[in-house]
Amino acid sequence: MQVDLSKYDNSWFHPGRGILIRTIWHFVNSLFFNNGFFPVSSLKVFLLRLFGAKIGRGVVVKPRVNIKYPWNLRVGDHTWIGEEVWIDNLTKVKIGSNCCLSQGALLLCGNHDYRKETFDLMVGEIVLEDGVWIGANAIVPGNAVCHTHSVLAVHSVAPAIMEPFTIYRGNPATAVKKRI
Repeated sequence: MQVDLSKYDNSWFHPGRGILIRTIWHFVNSLFFNNGFFPVSSLKVFLLRLFGAKIGRGVVVKPRVNIKYPWNLRVGDHTWIGEEVWIDNLTKVKIGSNCCLSQGALLLCGNHDYRKETFDLMVGEIVLEDGVWIGANAIVPGNAVCHTHSVLAVHSVAPAIMEPFTIYRGNPATAVKKRI
């Protein structure tokens, strides 16, 4: 069976920087972020800022973190990005102040349209407002908004909107109780 590649067109997508900067970032990300042997958070914050991320004061970036495009990342003050967090930010990701991304959390701005033969790329921004806690191995997909002080429990998948001061659990996550 022959596949007609002329139908596949994701030329509308632009990662925000040229191939040289993306290549340099790939190596920096591999050496300093996605590596368990480099625990110095302050240097990671410096490098993120150098590549265009807007990072607040007191941000902690633990080892083995993977960030796709730092120029699409905004992080408020005193936020914790735990081990093995993957921020696959093909577009803007905004993380507020006093947030926690627990170990293995995934923020995934991209997906593919399985309903189309061409499996078109779909991207959507992610917003985590102040005080949000994303549990270990939880997933936040594109176009999600986690309102202030909402919590996504361990191994859960965020719905499009998480209400303020509410705890969510499951796949898809549903509200289970208020956060006091």
